Amino acid sequence: MLTSRKKATAIKNAQIHPTDTGSPEVQVSVLTKKITELTNHLKTHKKDNHSRRGLIQMVADRRSHLKYLETSNKKRFDVITKKLGLK
Repeated sequence: MLTSRKKATAIKNAQIHPTDTGSPEVQVSVLTKKITELTNHLKTHKKDNHSRRGLIQMVADRRSHLKYLETSNKKRFDVITKKLGLK
């Protein structure tokens, strides 16, 4: 589970302006944190299929946000993927 402190740091690292909480960059950053936390959980709990389903949904959601960002603004897409270590 993602703690509020980890979520706040993920938001702070990807914000465009100080009150930004809903831009695609922020959403991708938060989803990436959640995905890494859930991946670590699934390494120890291999048969937790309900969490695995949630992980697959989060990955698909992150992929759609990244696709939108890539088509709308390539420069912002390149910055966020480099910052998060994606691709």
